[in-house]
Amino acid sequence: MTSRDSSRRSFLKSSVALAGTAPLLAGARPGSAAPLMAYVGTFSSPLRDMLPTQVDLPPGNGRGIHLFQVDRTTGALTPAGIFELGTSPSCLVANAAGTRLYSSNETDRVGDDKHGSIAAFAVNRTTGQLELLNSVRSGGAGPTYLSIHPSGRFLFVANYFGGSVAVLPILADGQLGEPTDVKIDTGKIGPRRASNAPPGSFALSGHDRTHAHMIEADPSGRYVLHVDLGLDQIFVNRFDDRTGRLTPNDPAAVTLPPGDGPRHFDFHPNGRWFYAIQEEASTIVRFDYDASTGRLSPRQTISTLPPGFAGSNFCSEILISADGKYLYAGNRLHDSVAIFTVGPTGELTYVGEEWTRGNYPRSFNFDPTGRFFYSCNQRGDNIAVFEVNRTTGRLKFTGQYTPVGNPSIIVFVDLAV
Repeated sequence: MTSRDSSRRSFLKSSVALAGTAPLLAGARPGSAAPLMAYVGTFSSPLRDMLPTQVDLPPGNGRGIHLFQVDRTTGALTPAGIFELGTSPSCLVANAAGTRLYSSNETDRVGDDKHGSIAAFAVNRTTGQLELLNSVRSGGAGPTYLSIHPSGRFLFVANYFGGSVAVLPILADGQLGEPTDVKIDTGKIGPRRASNAPPGSFALSGHDRTHAHMIEADPSGRYVLHVDLGLDQIFVNRFDDRTGRLTPNDPAAVTLPPGDGPRHFDFHPNGRWFYAIQEEASTIVRFDYDASTGRLSPRQTISTLPPGFAGSNFCSEILISADGKYLYAGNRLHDSVAIFTVGPTGELTYVGEEWTRGNYPRSFNFDPTGRFFYSCNQRGDNIAVFEVNRTTGRLKFTGQYTPVGNPSIIVFVDLAV
């Protein structure tokens, strides 16, 4: 048995449970469009008979990675199978070609090691089904976010519970190699109360220690940014795409207001504006981004909540439309998606919000056309589908709910050649 075979068996024993939709997945009929697939990562219960002593997290209602075929006309999701994992594959990312899918398995430990794991899958380009290629350690406990370098040759990992980020090489066959670099966040932990919290807020989450929450390269691939919620900082590193190593930029970090808790960020399509969402403050900070130096300059802070809101809220996802005209921000407890217009200099103007039709929207995403918007309502055990008004940026509920236990993320792969 090779080390990869051993890793495959001890890390991620799995099975695929087809949902009786084989005729839909037999490929495209002559003259029809090829399937559009959706993959949903979940918080999943440990499979005690398959993965003994592996998972050290509260159980979830998901069963692993849930597969769906997407109706291109209505946005509806039809079950197409489950790749069963008891490791809470809470974040997924697909490569640009749609041939590989990677999952962060948000565990505190694998066996006796305080690490999570990252799994690589091959995507069957006819059926959309998944085949496990290999899995590797994530470089820290609780990997919560993944992204792929623009070159397609490296995978970046943010380890929330480990307070670290890692670089994993993507090999020629799509498998993952051992980390080429691991960086552990250090610094002064922020206060438990956010500087910009709404009145009456008890939104206390990650200011107990370091918590790396997101990592992603800038559009050029020269710089890699990541946020640490516990440190209230956005770190900037130069990236060497020959060695896969990170080097602190000058300055090495930008500090957010104490306790505000930066969680996720998104670049505007023009590459010059950068937006960070703060989990505990329920704010968005807009920065100017200098792509030549990797420097961030703050320009605006705006609330994700409606005027007059008081109480607790935890922000989640942030996403800019492909045309760059609108920004969407997730509110958990308020259970809404805040909608903003993006002005000619990048400034945000609050338009309103849309109820997510479910509890605790952890993340959301557009389909590849940008016509439909999918909200993963983690505690509501469903995904709600909305139609996007391209003129106003508003969302209109389609009436479609898809049941999924503790959905965390949805990504799309177009099987059209």
